[in-house]
Amino acid sequence: EGRLGPSAVVLDHTSGFEGLLLVDDDLLGVSVTWKWLYEVLISSQGLMQIGWCTLSCRFNQEEGVGDTPDSYAYDGNRVRKWNVTTTNYGKSWAAGDIVSCLIDLDEGNISFCLNGVSLGVAFSDISRGSGMAYFPAISLSFKESVAFNFGSRPLRYPFWYPMEGYRPLQDPPRADLLKSQNLLGYLRNVFSTGIDAQEGKLLDRDQSMWHMQGEPTALITVAHIFNHFAPLMCKVYLVEDVLMNFLLGILEGGGSVEEHSLIQHFLDLMWLLMEDYEIHECLKQLMMSLLRAYRFSPIVPDLGLQIHYLRLTIAILRHEKSRKYLLSNVLFDVLRSVVFFFIKSPLRVEEAGLQELIPTTWWPNRFNKEDPKEESDDERLRRRSYERGCMRLKKRIEVVEDLQVQILRLLLNNKDKGGGEASRYIFLNKFRKFLQENASNRGNPTVLCPPEYMVCFLHRLITAIRACWDEHKLRNPPARCSDEAYVPPQIFYNGKVDYFDLQRLGGLLSHLRKTLKDDLASRANIVIDPSELQAVTMDDLEEEDESAGTTTLRPSATQAIGGALARPSWLSSPTLGRANRFLSTAAVSLMNPRRPLSALEKVKVRSLCAEQRTEEDIEGHHGSEGLLLGRPPEEKDTPITENSLLEILDGAVMMYNLSVHQQLGKMVGVSDDVTEYALALKDTEEKLKRCPKRRSDILDELQKSQQVFSEKLNHLSRRLAWINVTIYSKEKMLDIYWLLQVCIRTIEHADRTGSLFAFMPEFYLNVAMNSYNSLKNYFSPVSGMEELPGYDETLTRLAAILAKHFADSRICGRSDPPPPPPGDAVYLIIRNNLSRLSRQINMMKNLLAPYEQRPWAQTNWILVRLWRGCGFGYRYTRLPHLLKTKPEDANLPSLQKPCPSTLLQSHMAKLLRGDPELASSFLNSVLNQLNWAFSEFIGMIQEIQQAAERLERNFVDSRQLKVCATCFDLSVSLLRVLEMTVTLVPDIFLDWSRSASDLLLRRLAQLLNQVLNRVTAERNLFDRVVNLRLPGLESVDHYPILVAVTGILVRLLVDCDPQGTQRATSVLLVDPCFQLRSIQYLLGQTEPASAGSGSPAANKKHFSLQAYTDYINAEELSKVEKMLGHLSEESKQAAAATQPTSEEDLCPICYAHPISAVFKPCSHKSCKACITQHLMNNKDCFFCKATITGVEDYEKPAAN
Repeated sequence: EGRLGPSAVVLDHTSGFEGLLLVDDDLLGVSVTWKWLYEVLISSQGLMQIGWCTLSCRFNQEEGVGDTPDSYAYDGNRVRKWNVTTTNYGKSWAAGDIVSCLIDLDEGNISFCLNGVSLGVAFSDISRGSGMAYFPAISLSFKESVAFNFGSRPLRYPFWYPMEGYRPLQDPPRADLLKSQNLLGYLRNVFSTGIDAQEGKLLDRDQSMWHMQGEPTALITVAHIFNHFAPLMCKVYLVEDVLMNFLLGILEGGGSVEEHSLIQHFLDLMWLLMEDYEIHECLKQLMMSLLRAYRFSPIVPDLGLQIHYLRLTIAILRHEKSRKYLLSNVLFDVLRSVVFFFIKSPLRVEEAGLQELIPTTWWPNRFNKEDPKEESDDERLRRRSYERGCMRLKKRIEVVEDLQVQILRLLLNNKDKGGGEASRYIFLNKFRKFLQENASNRGNPTVLCPPEYMVCFLHRLITAIRACWDEHKLRNPPARCSDEAYVPPQIFYNGKVDYFDLQRLGGLLSHLRKTLKDDLASRANIVIDPSELQAVTMDDLEEEDESAGTTTLRPSATQAIGGALARPSWLSSPTLGRANRFLSTAAVSLMNPRRPLSALEKVKVRSLCAEQRTEEDIEGHHGSEGLLLGRPPEEKDTPITENSLLEILDGAVMMYNLSVHQQLGKMVGVSDDVTEYALALKDTEEKLKRCPKRRSDILDELQKSQQVFSEKLNHLSRRLAWINVTIYSKEKMLDIYWLLQVCIRTIEHADRTGSLFAFMPEFYLNVAMNSYNSLKNYFSPVSGMEELPGYDETLTRLAAILAKHFADSRICGRSDPPPPPPGDAVYLIIRNNLSRLSRQINMMKNLLAPYEQRPWAQTNWILVRLWRGCGFGYRYTRLPHLLKTKPEDANLPSLQKPCPSTLLQSHMAKLLRGDPELASSFLNSVLNQLNWAFSEFIGMIQEIQQAAERLERNFVDSRQLKVCATCFDLSVSLLRVLEMTVTLVPDIFLDWSRSASDLLLRRLAQLLNQVLNRVTAERNLFDRVVNLRLPGLESVDHYPILVAVTGILVRLLVDCDPQGTQRATSVLLVDPCFQLRSIQYLLGQTEPASAGSGSPAANKKHFSLQAYTDYINAEELSKVEKMLGHLSEESKQAAAATQPTSEEDLCPICYAHPISAVFKPCSHKSCKACITQHLMNNKDCFFCKATITGVEDYEKPAAN
């Protein structure tokens, strides 16, 4: 009645516009009359419009639900409703919320609910009548995911709807529901009834005491009930509404999960009395229902709902047979089981009950570390009350975390060997496949594990690993404890662990296996089969994967494929993972290290696919070393721990590299928001004190602002408490610190293996640097980094590793260089902790290698840090144009505190002075990169300026602004490296006995003039973009780049000896781009205004170094004035002596200098500067591409 379509309602993926949509088959239900509803489970927080549409609606990439006349949508991301036009409506939603979409076709109204709370009527008087039928509809942005419930499962918030007469689009199976409830009632009666065999009567008893043994009558009765009950348990609605609630009811009495043995006996009955396909489907649906219930339950102050569902999950997983089936077929193949280890952060703190849990809020009021202000008594009381509230929250969250660790401990059980492999080895193989899916950039992006899940999963996994590790240590005293954990180096090269297509330190694995096969044989006793080295191309590997897959695919894998593809993406992980590229092709042989083996005794060991490995393959048996095959002589023959734990630890390090580090950096934003609002509130309160009482209008506005800031801070401080407890607590900091120590030990052990160090995956070095960066910049505001145990020793060891990394020939160009902040961290670690002189010199030599073909940006940041604090006007922490009250961003290179190293500077000077070839190649690469970076910056600000001048409303992409600011920062840092070089070793540019000095000086002068012309011109492109003050371009300003250029010019023109000054002056003035007004601009001397110029330009405040007395001292300013006077006089003399040159005699490349060189053998001509610069990078003729064999001086023949 009132609805057309089939009884089972699902999504229709055969019509509409879709990019990537994973749905089930069949068609949507359609509503004609009455009141209807459906629920949408929000799995991601992005851009979505959810609602209703008619059959006449046509959607495309630009127009979705709510953008056509007969479609209506609610958008919780932007908190608006849509029907052609848009207005504010409802509340913002978050991942884990449930939206109920209601339509009343009798009254013509559409309304929505968020987590069971009505948001009110969104649309009224909608179109109705003949031919009008409404369908559920949704528009999603790329990578967003939701799950629909049209009634195939129990509605999460049904209590709102019966009172108002709303019905789900799909009716519940009422007959089956009643039947299953009755049958379950019969089972309860059996469990709570005992038989007194002697007296022949029935006895009442506690159902928790029931068991199967010794009661044949009860077992026969249960079997009869299950004959009717089992078929019903294959239906998702009945599993969720009847079975799950029954099992939850058993646990409601409290106590530990172990005390409720009835669940174990009930699962025994299910496995005994149900067909295999029935119990498999029932367990799958039961775990899916538990996962949904946990994921989408609202957060309450005691987290009671989450605890309830986790306790039942533990109870089910304690049953060995059920656990192994779920591990093998469900937890990683059908479900995204990582959800069980996630604790979602509440977006709306009032709904989570944080106001009751943390009644008093507090935020820091000291924003300057040098501020000696003591906190008041009131502030101290507020802070202590807030901290007590945070501790209450922490204790409640720890209960959930302990349950999550218990789940992992069950999955890591390696003693349950009854009926097949132990759980740990099933988990290990599935975990490796999970890592493979998330490490690959190919395939469906919606199945990748969200980074917020990864963070929680990593912390629970580390806790479980350490517990299992230390338990093994107790049973085996010679083994290492978890505080000494590391991954042995043979795992990286023996082919027993799959690293997919991840980069190794020495390059591609196929390349390493070819070039280092002799080292593998001599040092690790591993022989690569030559025939296996042929399949090195991707095509070869794919062909072999396909042939192997057709013969080795097992039934369980086939079932996993079908189950995975049938599930919606919000709850599944359908990517099956590629076949093991290395392990399916690499055959290795082991030679016993105790005695030489003959050819006949060499045993081929074919590495197994990750899905096929057994306990024996991992742990080893009868003399086999399992994962530790091929121990190098540098490794002691003492046990570390169980091999399976080593591989799981390796996976944990990989997880951190995949997405955990980025998520840790992202969540720091909430703390920054608190600081910014606190500053704004403090500023408003100070204005209130200064505001005259007679200005009531201003007082009202300030009071409103004060109230807004206070409310926002109350909300953010409670949300920050949640984030600090779940992400940045002391315990979580210790987890990351332990991971850092694991990486350090692993790198140290691998380093001792000589050339085999190249096999180490490069993510170990990434994690070593990034985890230190996290501890320093993300955790330190909450927990002091210096309080970590063994902190100083750890930093010293990390410094030695990183110094060697920069000078290590075994490491090729890295495929994924870390961003600038780790480079800064690297410098600070090395500077403060590197003591050996040889390591310092080797590191500096590597830093001065040419920038091409390597991650030069990070190297350049480190060189800049050597100099910061010594350069011209380069002693600032914060740029002068930025507010001093703005929260400090530790990641901005422009905001790092000066910390120069004169010792490393002296090493640099000696290396450049003593090796002319090194100096020439280094400076050539620096000048090339400066030319590129500044050109890119100018090109991008041109695009930004054009976008800003358009009349229509437009937005500049934030990513473009970020890249633009990065190019500017790179330009400034490259100029500072040039300033350091000119200061430390001016002879490189001014001693013309060096072959490259003249060219390097000309190129330097050319670039300096180009930068000055672009930056100093009044009302030009740079000036206009700086005045826009766009968010994201905070570091772009006149000061940082002009003082860097000024520093170079002062060193060349003022601080050098007279001969050097004269050479530098002549080269600078002869450059056609030189303009004296650019030098005058530095001191605020501008050209006279033209007759047509307006008054605003005349009154504009001009840039002048004299205005920055806090940043530039009097001596530096006097040098600039001296330089200006010198150039003014020299430019006058040069202008008087310059002879005009005809256009035919000018260089056809630069059109600036006269022709002075002829190429051989092609006889083309140019100036010497152009051809010399060209030949540094290319030996072909600029014009005809013939190979140049020589360059000769050219003099124009005398005219007849």
